[in-house]
Amino acid sequence: MDRLFELEVFLAVLDAGSLSAAARRLGRSGPAITRILSGLEDRLGARLFDRTTRSLAVTEEGRNLEEQARGLLAGYGALARTAKQRGELSGRVRVTAPVVFGRLHVAPSLARFMAAHEGVAVDLTLDDANRDLVGDGYDAAIRIGALPDSELVARQVGEVGRYLVASPAYLERAGCPMDPSELSGHALILTRSVPGPAEWRLEQEGRPRIVRFEPRFSVNHVETALALARDGVGIARALSYQVAEDLGAGRLVRLLAAFEPPLRAIHVVHLGRRHMAARTKALVRHLADDLGSRSYVSGPSPSGTSASPGTRAGWPSG
Repeated sequence: MDRLFELEVFLAVLDAGSLSAAARRLGRSGPAITRILSGLEDRLGARLFDRTTRSLAVTEEGRNLEEQARGLLAGYGALARTAKQRGELSGRVRVTAPVVFGRLHVAPSLARFMAAHEGVAVDLTLDDANRDLVGDGYDAAIRIGALPDSELVARQVGEVGRYLVASPAYLERAGCPMDPSELSGHALILTRSVPGPAEWRLEQEGRPRIVRFEPRFSVNHVETALALARDGVGIARALSYQVAEDLGAGRLVRLLAAFEPPLRAIHVVHLGRRHMAARTKALVRHLADDLGSRSYVSGPSPSGTSASPGTRAGWPSG
């Protein structure tokens, strides 16, 4: 039995003047109220009311308990209200996101959230590896790609594409590939993310096409690979948000759009909702609404081979 509720029952009986009136006030049955009050008296070793079938009178022990019970319940109510207010308005939230997406989109979104909630502080970790929310102590994360089965709660907020890109200068010099089979005759820049063979997984009319190759340049950092592509070194591959500005400015051109694989989902993930801090709930809701309101995936060009320089890449609301 909830000890605080026992005190609420005691005070309800005292204020209402009868067990039946207290039962109606608390939405309990008369026998339940009698049982709870008797349990409290047994625990205290004192009789709190003198009861007959027609009357009820508080004892001296009951009067002594009244002041303490009212003070205790009032203090608990104030503590609960303060904890709720602090949860909504203050505290620290830890978030992790992929490096480039976090820098371009998550960090500015978090800054907008903090401007609206000055009592909230944010720790943002940028890492292309999926951090363990429980083991590493994160409240929320941005994940791109398929999600493994887990206890995490996920909300999709958009999608990203995987684009092959090259500079106009490179294409003028080496020609524009019209089919994946022609990539073997080009200088290809590989971004190493996981161990394994150098390959790009493409798709043609719903069927996978895997292009395995010997890279002209291999690097473990996508922004470096894109810098090389802008300098005309060769063809690189990146996610749509990573090349959005370069495509929009005409520094890079999108290639073989008709052979791109399916879009990858973007999710905001967090631990279960039970007892989640109000500041975390508010931040997750903000990220989902803010990030999900933007569009960053370019549509294929009419030819299916490259995007026009004025097209801006991105991902739709989810």
